[in-house]
Amino acid sequence: MPDFDWPSPHPADELGLVALDHVLTPERLVSAYRHGIFPWPDSKPGSPIPWVCPPRRAILDFDALHVPRNLRKAQRRLPALRFTLDGAFDAVIAACAAAHRPGQRGTWITPALVAAYSALHRRGHAHSVEAWADDTLVGGLYGVTAAGVFTGESMFHRIDDASKLCVLHLIEHLRARGSTWIDIQQLTPHFALLGAHEITRFEFLRRLAVERSAARTLFP
Repeated sequence: MPDFDWPSPHPADELGLVALDHVLTPERLVSAYRHGIFPWPDSKPGSPIPWVCPPRRAILDFDALHVPRNLRKAQRRLPALRFTLDGAFDAVIAACAAAHRPGQRGTWITPALVAAYSALHRRGHAHSVEAWADDTLVGGLYGVTAAGVFTGESMFHRIDDASKLCVLHLIEHLRARGSTWIDIQQLTPHFALLGAHEITRFEFLRRLAVERSAARTLFP
């Protein structure tokens, strides 16, 4: 895919604004993630898309992974859950867009974003993890792989802890392919409990460059 010439993040902007436009194509998305940039759209229809590279970035190093006691109990409580990779990407992103998030008005996962990431999935750069109870989708997450790093975008659950168990399944999968960390963009209470932490933009971009040179294949 073609690359784009991205400006440097605006140092005075708390989100690290890089660009503001309406160009949401698979090519632009892949280029953005390769440069440590991601879209942070507004829920208002027709609003331009802010492309950002924040001053601080949340990551989860697999060596620092901590599985809380309640999540270990969930693993024992839900042994019949079945996990898949890329088994229902369209259903997962739709469920993430529809998920209720306390304190938020609407969703940043707009129809345009759904269409763009679905196209990215068909090109092999966006992926999903699903949790199933029999044939019912009960949890999942999706994200993007670029430059040898998985960047998590969103997740949802319909039974308690299903999405968290999807995270553990994803980490197990990535570890087996030589990956040692994931980008989670923003630090949330859940990921903090798992051992995630923030690093500076400089350190994130340095680590991204190392992974880009390694050129790992994270998904078949």
